[in-house]
Amino acid sequence: MIKRRDFIKKTGMGALAVGSMVTGAEAFAAKPEFKWKMVTTWPKNFPVLGTNANYLAKTIEQMSGGRIRIKVYGANEFVPAFEAFDAVSRGTAQMGHGAAYYWKGKSEAAQFFTAIPFGMTAQEVNGWLYYGGGIALWEELYDRFNLIPTAAGNTGVQMAGWFRKEINSVDDLKGLKMRIPGLGGEVLKRAGGTPVSLPGGEIFTSLQSGAIDATEWVGPYNDMAFGLYKAAKNYYYPGWHEPGSTLETFINKDAFVQLPSDLQAIVKHACKDANMDMISEFTAKNNMALGTLVNKHKVVLKPLPDDVLKKLHGLSHTVVQEIIDRDSFSKKVYASYNGFQQQAMRWSEVSEYAFMRARLL
Repeated sequence: MIKRRDFIKKTGMGALAVGSMVTGAEAFAAKPEFKWKMVTTWPKNFPVLGTNANYLAKTIEQMSGGRIRIKVYGANEFVPAFEAFDAVSRGTAQMGHGAAYYWKGKSEAAQFFTAIPFGMTAQEVNGWLYYGGGIALWEELYDRFNLIPTAAGNTGVQMAGWFRKEINSVDDLKGLKMRIPGLGGEVLKRAGGTPVSLPGGEIFTSLQSGAIDATEWVGPYNDMAFGLYKAAKNYYYPGWHEPGSTLETFINKDAFVQLPSDLQAIVKHACKDANMDMISEFTAKNNMALGTLVNKHKVVLKPLPDDVLKKLHGLSHTVVQEIIDRDSFSKKVYASYNGFQQQAMRWSEVSEYAFMRARLL
């Protein structure tokens, strides 16, 4: 009797264990899978900007064990570059990859989430986004478009751009046709120039043909990939207009809320990883590219004159002030941004800036 009871007990426990294993396997197999489209504003597979979108999609797929698979479309493959925002907003695609200042026609405040002239560096702006309330404000703004935004890259301090003629004074900006988006474009307009908005894929031919007199893009590595040195030889710095440009991923809100909580977390953490990856890659590759541009391609590397920078700085303040005076949400965002910047500048002065000066002694 005792042996029989033990046998029944063991057999029952074994059946229970097998049943649990089957149930667990069925539960794992039953986990839903998602196939998404990501539309970007960059040429397909373009170095760093385009490949960062690919990196993000691959990271999400790997972290999710293949439960989210994302097909990436370059500009004009699925929708034109500047229609990516609307495509994701209405759910034609589930994700987008671009820069928020492209959407200033939707909301002037969007520009503040890419870059503000003479504003924060990449390290400072990441502090604001992740720990200073920046992302919460960004989410509040994009919610009206059925989107969830987050940072997915940063270029670091950009170059001022490529110019067919020298810039020796503020007068040289007058009548200048330059590809320059966002707040920087409005500042140039106030200085007497003509800002032109062009997607990346159209910049080289426009500069080469003389349709524009100058262009900014990103920095040495990306600029060399576009061959901009073949169309203009004067390469100016610093990138006053984009001191730490945040690239974004924007996600259709309906698609995001359908994800289980673990996949939602994976998507957001993968975006943060892509944010760090981009600035790291630019830091590594801009160094070598600048040397190639100057030594091999005989590019003339120059700083913008101090009087030009001072003029642009003053105009930048005026442009931002006018925006926050007429748009209440822009005022709310800028109050947060500027408050954080003032704190960051005090720390940067006795840390990064002080150390860099000491390093040159």
